[in-house]
Amino acid sequence: MPSYRAPVQDVTFLLNHVFGIEKYGNLPGFSDLSAETLEAILAEGAKLCEEVLQPLNRVGDIEGCKRHEDGRVTTPKGFKAAYDAFAAGGWVGLSADPEYGGQGLPYTLGAIMNEFASSANMAFSMYPGLTMGAIAALNTHASDEIKRTYLPKMIEGPWTGTMNLTEPHCGTDLGLIKTRATRQPDGSFRITGTKIFISAGEHDLSDNIIHLVLARIEGAPEGVKGISLFVVPKFLVNPDGSLGARNPVACGAIEHKMGIHGNSTCVMNYDGATGWLVGEENRGLNAMFVMMNEARLGVAIQGLAQSEVAYQNAVAYARDRIQGRALTGAKEPTKAADPIIVHPDVRRTLLSIRAFNEAARALVLWTALKSDVAHRSEDAKARQEADDHLGLMTPVLKGVLTDRGFENAVAAQQMFGGHGYIEEWGMSQFVRDARIAMIYEGANGIQALDLVGRKLPRDGGRAVMSFFNEVQGFIKAGEGEAALKPLFGPLAQGLGHLQQATMWFMQNAMAKPDNAGAGSTDYMHLFGLVALGYMWAMQAKAAHAKLAAGANGDAAALETKLTLARVFMERLMPETGTRLARIAAGADAVMALPAEMF
Repeated sequence: MPSYRAPVQDVTFLLNHVFGIEKYGNLPGFSDLSAETLEAILAEGAKLCEEVLQPLNRVGDIEGCKRHEDGRVTTPKGFKAAYDAFAAGGWVGLSADPEYGGQGLPYTLGAIMNEFASSANMAFSMYPGLTMGAIAALNTHASDEIKRTYLPKMIEGPWTGTMNLTEPHCGTDLGLIKTRATRQPDGSFRITGTKIFISAGEHDLSDNIIHLVLARIEGAPEGVKGISLFVVPKFLVNPDGSLGARNPVACGAIEHKMGIHGNSTCVMNYDGATGWLVGEENRGLNAMFVMMNEARLGVAIQGLAQSEVAYQNAVAYARDRIQGRALTGAKEPTKAADPIIVHPDVRRTLLSIRAFNEAARALVLWTALKSDVAHRSEDAKARQEADDHLGLMTPVLKGVLTDRGFENAVAAQQMFGGHGYIEEWGMSQFVRDARIAMIYEGANGIQALDLVGRKLPRDGGRAVMSFFNEVQGFIKAGEGEAALKPLFGPLAQGLGHLQQATMWFMQNAMAKPDNAGAGSTDYMHLFGLVALGYMWAMQAKAAHAKLAAGANGDAAALETKLTLARVFMERLMPETGTRLARIAAGADAVMALPAEMF
């Protein structure tokens, strides 16, 4: 059976020694976060995920969710009790606004807990995860009345939330939405239409489900300029806050999926359901993007999370599985064979996964801290710089971490040989669950186009130039540290490749947009490699400094960090040259064949 241990030690190293969480003490939510409090939160979160959520992961995969004839949906055995424990622990409202019952702690802690929960049980984690996104959207754009009506119960946990975008004919191109909203005399709207692929659309975990629904008000402009956002509860809410009549919104079917079986992915039918406008008319995408951006970072974390849990189980197997002899002679001469972890190719695979995981975790936390600055700092310049970072890095994180996360889950499964293909070992579930992260919240090809077409030229390229300058400055500052030179050289080369690719787009994509389209995915991954390499350079510098100052019993862990940094620079970073070559090849060959010749 699979197992999982939350990487608390690695998170603590990143927060305390790489990013210096104490530097954020002037921000709301950080000031009360002492080292002891942080340690207690991480320990309790890890315990919940390891002992409550993880044992239910396989249960959810096998049982799935069940839709009953009356439209009710029941979740797998144990999910309801686990959700009650999750909510009772205050985890839903960890970083939510204290005005409505939240704890107001940093968003960064929510990102950490998201990784732990997604590794332990990805399908389960989506129920509270979507609620947190809905809370953020309502808190940013809803009226005070709507906030008072819905946020306290959502933050406390008795009510959950969803996002309803996709329709049978309409995925990424939201301008094609047909769901309509009819204005009512009392200021409410009647919502009619069908949404598909709605995660956590109907279930038995909470008393009420608060749907955020994109729809077009009758008479609104066509396309994305005519879309509005509405809050549509499963049960209407009485003036005193109690639940009233059932709203005519129902689950028409549960999607039969490749993975995440424990999450109820529903077809939702709105038959004149009562809803209320969130934000301004015809500006629904602006409001929904708050939730979508949080969801995209959450999905990036899912990619890391599945890579991490798959790695942990592959390592455990590689240490125990006896097969063949080491190329340099028997390592276990008293046994019939050696454990497969002695083989260089097994080690290459495992170390490549871990080198990715620890850099990806750093990139997530770096970006989560930027989110806290963007939303909590009183310094306008700091907020702008942090917001620039978020806009630039969100498509990189979502695309790269989920692509690589899936690849790593497959590579970890390979370590098991035939046993990896057998369901009881659990590796198949990690592969199947990881696959969806590349697709939902904007397929990764769309993330790449967003990066190249929107985020690079935004504000005259201010965000990307800031990133280039930061990495260059870090490399220059470390030139005198001989021990780090083998790491900084490959990073500098990778950064050079990224700058060349950026310049190539500037020179070749304006007149011929297909060049940008053909190279966008390679550019996204090139960017990701440089960002991950930067994270390793920062970690290596911190580890080296800590070793020099006295490791306090952490010498083995710190030396491991330095070795993993070498693995990344020697084994993964050279891919930047390949990515640059593909980008510079342009679109001519890609676009040459007529469609009928495919």
